Amino acid sequence: VVHSIDNTKPIGIQPERAKGVFSAPELFDNPVQFSATAAPWTRGESGVVPLMAHISLRYLLGLFILTVQSITNAEDVTKPNFILMMVDDLGIGDVGCYGNDTIRTPNIDKLAKEGVKLTQHIAAAPLCTPSRAAFMTGRYSLRTGLGSTGRVQVILFLGASGGLPSNETTFAKLLQEQGYTTGIVGKWHLGVNCKSRNDHCHHPNSHGFDYFYGLPFTLFNDCKPGKSSEVLGDLQELLWNIFMLLALALVTLITAKVTGLLEISSRMLVFLIAVYVLGFLTWYIPFAFLQTWNCIIMRNQDVVEQPMNLETLTEKLMTEAEQFVERNQNRPFLLFLSLPHVHTPLFISKMFAGKSKHGIYGDNVEEVDWMIGRMVKIVEKLKLSERTLMYFTSDHGGDIWISDSQGHLGGWNGIYRGGKNMAGWEGGIRVPGIFRWKNRLPAGEIINEPTSLMDIFPTVVNLAGGQLPNDRLVHIKHSFIVYRLSELFSGHGEPVRHWASSQDTPWTEILDGHDLLPLLEGKTKLSKHEFMFHYCGVHLFAVRWHPPDSDSVFKVHFFTSNCNGTHMCLCHGDVITHHDPPLVFDVTSDPSEAVPLTAETEPRHGKVLQRVRDAVQEHQRTLTLPENQLSWRNTLWKP
Repeated sequence: VVHSIDNTKPIGIQPERAKGVFSAPELFDNPVQFSATAAPWTRGESGVVPLMAHISLRYLLGLFILTVQSITNAEDVTKPNFILMMVDDLGIGDVGCYGNDTIRTPNIDKLAKEGVKLTQHIAAAPLCTPSRAAFMTGRYSLRTGLGSTGRVQVILFLGASGGLPSNETTFAKLLQEQGYTTGIVGKWHLGVNCKSRNDHCHHPNSHGFDYFYGLPFTLFNDCKPGKSSEVLGDLQELLWNIFMLLALALVTLITAKVTGLLEISSRMLVFLIAVYVLGFLTWYIPFAFLQTWNCIIMRNQDVVEQPMNLETLTEKLMTEAEQFVERNQNRPFLLFLSLPHVHTPLFISKMFAGKSKHGIYGDNVEEVDWMIGRMVKIVEKLKLSERTLMYFTSDHGGDIWISDSQGHLGGWNGIYRGGKNMAGWEGGIRVPGIFRWKNRLPAGEIINEPTSLMDIFPTVVNLAGGQLPNDRLVHIKHSFIVYRLSELFSGHGEPVRHWASSQDTPWTEILDGHDLLPLLEGKTKLSKHEFMFHYCGVHLFAVRWHPPDSDSVFKVHFFTSNCNGTHMCLCHGDVITHHDPPLVFDVTSDPSEAVPLTAETEPRHGKVLQRVRDAVQEHQRTLTLPENQLSWRNTLWKP
């Protein structure tokens, strides 16, 4: 609570946790009252002491604390603020500065014009949960247990027990240690609880964020009445059909008993009906109440809206984001604005409905641009542009297959092949990447080097003066993933996972991201990412190699998704294609991955394959097997 000068009237409440800020007026909880008749003396334990001595001592002490506080605040002012803006499911081709000339994105385009644009910015996964886990930790999602080993690839229920493990270090945690106030407004989708409904072990507040307002789960069709379910829709349809057949069988039995065609005891009939009703309710209730249980808004750990109102969501998110910046304008802060746009069911404000040339999806993108513009305006209004690093991106590529009676509902990935949930292909993982920091980063700069969403972690931590967690040792006493290169492919075209026992060996905890600042400032021209590994769950599908002595960026595909039109690509089975020998592309000269290289067309073909195999072998020696956060046990709804 912030008090007025007389320390009696509260004038405001700060929702963020205090960061060691100490105010000198706290020394004067019992101010001396002066009057014309008051004697200028007071009696202490050792005799009569001048009252003014007490007052002078107090004021000198207060002055000293204010001086120290001023020095500390001056140091804090030199620390940059961070506003990280992430859109959900936005295609790189949806933005004007990346080649779209029919959807209007003037604010995002201006951000790129005033800052640095990355053209080869890569998400660590083509789906929400694993990509966001990698973004938050700077580590591939299989290191955190959020790389799928089965059919379920994202968190499906708010009431599930899976999520970002509490022992993982996020950039928000490290910035907290440096005195930053940290906040997230919008979508989380990295879990909430572990063992009980209120332990909040996966919650943003437990991962370094002082303040959270938004969706602890995600936005999906079930949040909008009248839309078909997006959670295990095939399973729901199968269960419905099975229970309709069972209901028909029960009706037949009842009819046969009533007409005397079949001898069956009433007790048995009642038992069968009870079993049917219990079985039906067991699966129907969780799906029927998805909107109520999943589609909620939380402020910190309190539910403030259930179910959430999509019509007012945009304005509420923007108001919360702007107020967070205003509250913290005089101290270093980090704001992660994680927009639920442009994920289906594509809610839209009235002022943007029908305004674009591309239906409701185009309306959504133009509304996102307006939201980005509002964030830029509040930064400029508060004169924070020169000490605020602003960043814009998407969590992965656009969904190119989703549609309904309104038409296409997903994004456009430009010239890049594939899309959301299609592991390895550029369209699913190449995303916008824009940085703006006035008078620190060059304006209008374009960087074509390979970069990653995982690079945000070390970049912001280093700028904040934090210590990267690369000096902690992990002792491995369990199995680790080994893909033997000679057996990387099975005869059935599926990735092979070998589990091998390991010794009690210390490993340095791996950070897969790299500090981007030297590249952004133009102090270096070469990305630190010589290799990038493109996963589908825990399965390695492709590897990117950027030789230090070449402008080429080679992409080697061991497996590719073969699920066109299905909207759900798995990481194994008949929906993937095995390539032996692997497909090789130079994405610098062939960004569409249209023409594979061969030994005849590329003299370095053999060297590329061998170098990538060596890199995979080296990479796999760093992989350990954490608890699978996306197992059926961890993803099923729990009351």
